[in-house]
Amino acid sequence: MPPLIAQIAKRLLLPVTVLFGVMVGLGLLVTRVVDHAWPLTVEDDVNRSFEANRDGPLNVISEIVSLIGSTPVIIAVTGVVAAIVYLKLHRWREPLFLCLGVMAQALVFFFTTLVINRDRPAVHRMDDSPPTSSFPSGHTSAAVALYVGMAVLFFTLLKRTWAKRLIWLLVLIPIGVATARLYRGMHHPTDVTASFFNGITCVVIMAREVLNRAVQWAVPERLRPGLGRRVAH
Repeated sequence: MPPLIAQIAKRLLLPVTVLFGVMVGLGLLVTRVVDHAWPLTVEDDVNRSFEANRDGPLNVISEIVSLIGSTPVIIAVTGVVAAIVYLKLHRWREPLFLCLGVMAQALVFFFTTLVINRDRPAVHRMDDSPPTSSFPSGHTSAAVALYVGMAVLFFTLLKRTWAKRLIWLLVLIPIGVATARLYRGMHHPTDVTASFFNGITCVVIMAREVLNRAVQWAVPERLRPGLGRRVAH
């Protein structure tokens, strides 16, 4: 096996596979073990409370915020931000970190839904239900991986202290997406909670193995400068 392929399997595929196993375990715990125990017996009160307080303006806002976590928007924003970062820095490490984080959470999400079959909340759903199950929330997971990943990335690149602090406001976006998905009756609270775990873990994995400049990869000579060059401070 080529050294680069072996490194990818060990450093990236292995931890992502372990994460998939943990997500399946959490899904089975929620749907098979403690589904009739507190707090799962009352978690849908959250959905019913949102349903009881829906109104026109909030419906529109929730639709827009939910759209931020949709697949087309996530792909578009990831591609644009990755391209801008590459054109600015002329190296691949940072764009790869962002793209791989989003891709990893998508794979974990997709394969988890194939194993875990959970019905959506027993409230009026404001969106068409995709064929995947309720656990976990794909919108939330994708928003976490992208916008938390962007916050981590720009925190490492920005020089001014106020900008480093301000960039963490991006974390509010996935929180808003998760709230919108609950409001619109598309997921249980535990679904979005598990999605935060999925997205954040993928960001951590890619930050440790891709963004971390102390980690050296056996890459072809023509790619090595772009992957290994340090940020100028």
